[in-house]
Amino acid sequence: METINLTTYKGSVLDIATKNGKSIAETFLNCDVVIIIDTSGSMGTHDDDYSDSRYERACAELETLQNNIPGRVAVIAFSDVVMFCPNGKPIYFGCGTDMAKALLYAKIADVPGVRFILISDGQPYDEKETLCAAAQYKNKIDTIFIGSEKHPEGMEFLKRLSAKTGGTFVPTYEAKELQSGIEQLLLAG
Repeated sequence: METINLTTYKGSVLDIATKNGKSIAETFLNCDVVIIIDTSGSMGTHDDDYSDSRYERACAELETLQNNIPGRVAVIAFSDVVMFCPNGKPIYFGCGTDMAKALLYAKIADVPGVRFILISDGQPYDEKETLCAAAQYKNKIDTIFIGSEKHPEGMEFLKRLSAKTGGTFVPTYEAKELQSGIEQLLLAG
């Protein structure tokens, strides 16, 4: 089920556009990181002893990231549909995982100097189609696994996806690891 959220994260594209009196499109042009985040049903899972779902943990870390590097992070949420989220908070769709569609949607931002980070628990509808979409990128696609070690198939797929583009794979099992994983990828770039 789709959850519409009107929260605007501090440092998001919308926040910076509003503060600077510019359009969202103009502000988006200054982004050098595109976060493509899985908001499928499986991201609603509460792993092990966590009180927050994978989605909730990812949102908390995205909020911190945008606050730390304002105006530089674009957020795209995907499930069966794909949507740019200028307010910085990904919409939780809660359906399937059409990762190929998300990569093709985000491809428009595949220009020199832009870093792509895909956050997911893996398991797309069609692995072959997703890898073909990734192969079309000029830039690297880094992947961050968020989930449980008990389900290594999603982790293995994300490793293959990042390797397909020369990107880096980072596994995370805790929210604080997600933030450090993103920071590690940004520093490496």
